Amino acid sequence: MSSTFPDHGGAPATTAEDIGRLHARAKVAPGEIAIGVIIGRTSEQFDFFVFGISCVLVFPSVLFPFASHLDGILYAFTVFSLAFIARPFGTALFMGFQRRWSRGTKLTIALFLLGSATAGIAFLPGYKQIGNWAIGLLILFRLLQGIAQGGSWDGLPSLLALNTPPERRGWYAMLGQLSAPIGFLVASALFLFLHASLDEGDFIDWGWRYPFFVAFAINVVALFARLRLVVTEEYTVAMEERELEPVGIGEILRTQGYNIFIGAFAALASYALFHLVTIFPLSWIVLKNSQAVDSVLLIQIFGGVAGIFGIVMSGYVADHIGRRTTLGVAAGLIGLFALATPWMLDGGKELQDAFIIVGFLLLGFSYGQAAGSVTSNFEVRLRYAGAALTTDVAWLIGAAFAPLVALGLSMRFGLAAVSAYLLSGVVCTLLALRVNRALAARE
Repeated sequence: MSSTFPDHGGAPATTAEDIGRLHARAKVAPGEIAIGVIIGRTSEQFDFFVFGISCVLVFPSVLFPFASHLDGILYAFTVFSLAFIARPFGTALFMGFQRRWSRGTKLTIALFLLGSATAGIAFLPGYKQIGNWAIGLLILFRLLQGIAQGGSWDGLPSLLALNTPPERRGWYAMLGQLSAPIGFLVASALFLFLHASLDEGDFIDWGWRYPFFVAFAINVVALFARLRLVVTEEYTVAMEERELEPVGIGEILRTQGYNIFIGAFAALASYALFHLVTIFPLSWIVLKNSQAVDSVLLIQIFGGVAGIFGIVMSGYVADHIGRRTTLGVAAGLIGLFALATPWMLDGGKELQDAFIIVGFLLLGFSYGQAAGSVTSNFEVRLRYAGAALTTDVAWLIGAAFAPLVALGLSMRFGLAAVSAYLLSGVVCTLLALRVNRALAARE
């Protein structure tokens, strides 16, 4: 069994017998799988970005009016992190559902729960109406979102990795990652429209609720789009023949715990950057009142476009120099970006806008191949559950607390703290890649 992910691929080395057996298996079009991955992940990313933007623009006024603006945002960011804490528990719980019933049943329950929790936030009364119960309900809905997202793992990224030509694995790996900038772009555009069209009172009173209604509708569409793939006989056979089944989480931790952490830390620079260029800049600029909210939302839309370009570029580069090398180069570039962070965010509007655009470009380039580090360290039989759990750990240690830590430390110690936070992710990524290379050489 390989514990490494090779430079040009996401699958472990296979024997001649394995290759012959794979050719005899069900044929699945990589492009069709990629579309399913993009649709499913975009709906989830949109939900989370709507919540993240609301942590800055809405929740401090609606749910934490008793606190200062800074403390209100920090309280909201604390609630934001809860979904990532709950996500591994959701993965374990819903893996059990799938073993007992089916992949389609698991996915239906998970997305129904995700949509219901999101709709619940849309109907949530404010602190002035029901007091601390409003905060408690927000915490509950956020935990349910995290549990549901853990349960929504459908295995399509792993199936995609096993059905792509070896010379195009970097390209196909990046396709599913497009969901992040697309989801953020749509979320920012919707908030920009509402914030620009309504006066502040109407926006805080009822306007902010519409993105959560939209998120519920998108989840319904995504559910049917994904079920169309995962419950068909063709895809069921493809999953079963490639042994992409939900083995117990306990077995994964006992036998492959080291691979989970290698995979999570290998992409840590990307995950650390994730919320520092999507959610954190909005909070910093709003608190410093250095430019208008609508202006920031608009530039973040352009940032989403830059992120898409960066992801596409990563697929092209990874197929030429290898996925592991691409992750290492991206980590180095993020390190340079981290050093420039205080100068850019503390500058004028032009430098702040440049921080967002350049940050999104680097995020796309690194995040585009982050999926490779969570699908290729495991033997095929363990890949379904292993990829899900590794993704959960990467989000938890890399991105869950990033807005909270960055804003809290930067307000107390200055933006140099943000640089230190990003650099720590870079160091972890480079060390994980080095360990992975050493394991490859040993084997």
